[in-house]
Amino acid sequence: MVEETKYWASGSWHVAEDKAEEFIERWTTFLTWTREANEGFVTARLIHDLNDPDHFLSFAEWRDVDSLNAWKNKPEFAEYFGGCRALCSQMHAGNYGSAVVI
Repeated sequence: MVEETKYWASGSWHVAEDKAEEFIERWTTFLTWTREANEGFVTARLIHDLNDPDHFLSFAEWRDVDSLNAWKNKPEFAEYFGGCRALCSQMHAGNYGSAVVI
């Protein structure tokens, strides 16, 4: 039996015009640091909206909510997250837990 992920951090990123490539680079750097410096991190994915070239969704999987919260409380988080956020006209982030798996 494969253990399912139960916790995620997610973001909806609306990047300023002509900033998509720079955003992808910064997000990749951010999540590379996340993988290297944070226990409990599983994997992350950045999805590009096919109908809106300036819109991205991100998902970071975590083994437990304590690891997810510890990640967000590190000083480096603010630096990396802020670098990504600075390229956006809008951004919404949230933490999520599993509700139903089918």
